[in-house]
Amino acid sequence: MGLMRTLGSLLKGLLYALDGLRKFLHLALLLVIFGALLAVSHTTLPIIPGSAALELAPLGRIVEEESGDPLDRALADVTGENEQETRLRDLIDVVDHARDDEHIRALVLNLDGLDHAGLPALQDLARSIRWFRESGKKVYAHGLMFTQRQYYLAAQADEVYLDPFGFVLLDGYAYYRSYVRGTVDKLAVDINVFKVGTNKSYPDTWTRGDMSREDRENAKVWVGALWDSYKTDVAAARNLEPGLIQAYSDEAVAGVRATGGDLAQYALARGLVDGLKTREEFEKIVAVEAGEDEDTGSYKAVDWRPYLSIVRSDEALAGSKDQNVGVIVASGEILDGEQSPGQVGGDTLAARLRELRDDDDYSAIVLRIDSPGGSIMASEVIRRGVEALSAAGKPVVASMGTVAASGGYYIAMNADHIIAAPTTITGSIGVFAIIPTFQRTLAKIGITNDGFGTTDLAGATDLDRELGDEARQILQANVEHAYRTFVDGIARARGRRPEEIESLAQGRVWTGADARAAGIVDELGGVDEAIAEAAKLAGLKEGYGVVWIERDMSWREVIAMRLRTAAAWAVRAIAPRRAQMPALSSAMAEVRGLLELAANGRPVYLCRCRID
Repeated sequence: MGLMRTLGSLLKGLLYALDGLRKFLHLALLLVIFGALLAVSHTTLPIIPGSAALELAPLGRIVEEESGDPLDRALADVTGENEQETRLRDLIDVVDHARDDEHIRALVLNLDGLDHAGLPALQDLARSIRWFRESGKKVYAHGLMFTQRQYYLAAQADEVYLDPFGFVLLDGYAYYRSYVRGTVDKLAVDINVFKVGTNKSYPDTWTRGDMSREDRENAKVWVGALWDSYKTDVAAARNLEPGLIQAYSDEAVAGVRATGGDLAQYALARGLVDGLKTREEFEKIVAVEAGEDEDTGSYKAVDWRPYLSIVRSDEALAGSKDQNVGVIVASGEILDGEQSPGQVGGDTLAARLRELRDDDDYSAIVLRIDSPGGSIMASEVIRRGVEALSAAGKPVVASMGTVAASGGYYIAMNADHIIAAPTTITGSIGVFAIIPTFQRTLAKIGITNDGFGTTDLAGATDLDRELGDEARQILQANVEHAYRTFVDGIARARGRRPEEIESLAQGRVWTGADARAAGIVDELGGVDEAIAEAAKLAGLKEGYGVVWIERDMSWREVIAMRLRTAAAWAVRAIAPRRAQMPALSSAMAEVRGLLELAANGRPVYLCRCRID
């Protein structure tokens, strides 16, 4: 017996030693990685020639805020495995700074790497490009091809060139959804849906095999509004009639046949581009304006990312002002607790708002929102923070970006002023809850469930049992209560009767322009207008500062957050994000979303809108 205890003690000591060694090696590896990241990320200010062109080349998605924690982004940059994102504010700032830089003679738009951007983001960047042109400097664009989003920015240039083997794809906006009711039936999964709002269409993915009449009619309005705005903007930039943009798509078959199948010639014939040039030919054109680089034979160029370091350096040298408007970004799905950038954590954002109440450096706040909604609890926590900040005497202006729908509108409703872009997607004032149960699925492989509880509610929401009638009644009542709270809250904030807001709610989606006409948005504009309004409400005089408030996370916080979100990552692993077929990818995204909803402790959601 003593020998066994001795051996047990030795074994336990060995395990402790091995665990200590593992921790030491892990720490050593992290230090090596951090050192490498610091070495890679260390940059110096670029040398600007006396004459040069600024190259603007956004990659991946244009976003309000880069997603992921600092370690995620740093490792992804080093390994090259990151999903590229480019922050909208960085693009705008470099263009605005270059406009007044005497060394920058031209702006070159290289849009081949741009994958995705919402129309309001494109419009904000396009405005800065137009201001650059109005300063007397030329803007050039060249592409191997132009997708619809890429072409929106390219159209803002003085001269647009396309590769002779390229094409311009303007296919309009589409609203297609994947419906998995058939799959759910085959798997014998019961989808229990509780909602308020005839137009709250997210649950339709699970309960229908096609689009509902209400969803189709509502979508026709906002999708059509986006396309009309796109055509108007592009036509104005190219001095064309909006009808010619529509005709370019509708008459593509006949037009391409007329050019013998030459897509580039078709774009040229319709006036979308000014010429067909190879990259080398294009570079010679720009060199006339920007100067020739004798080493490469191209034009003298400055890449926008190193140039951004100059912009930020100049901002730092300018120092802080006595009176400032702070700008906070709420970008991504709204989730409970602490969350990394790219998602809106209820506790994370509320804590930041609370800190600002007592910070004398800030006289007013702009809440920049780009969110499709999410957890009602997290949204309520944030709303309370906005209300408390305003009550403390610091005006809050909500600035809506690409989307501020449902939960995205909920966190804005108590702001002192709400400003949206004309093409912002907002509204969707409705509530739903989804709970899947798998008792029939398990029965197919011989697994059954039996037992008892001490109350009628005990085990009522177990996913391996049919949802109890008591639980159904409670969930529906809770959803209805949440909806009334939402509607009544908007009515109080807007000085309207609940019946008036009810007529605008029911989950209906609005564009910013329609929301303004309906009175649930105060003004149309972008973040600049929101900043000016916040300063006005705070009584700030000209010369006030503007500070974008970003919270840098420590490595300890990053690691702690990773531990808290490990379960959510496991859920995501069950339904991978990527698939070879677009339809399968969309379906997998819906499955992953349902699993995340099921894994969430509070199943009531304001929205999970997916708008492209």
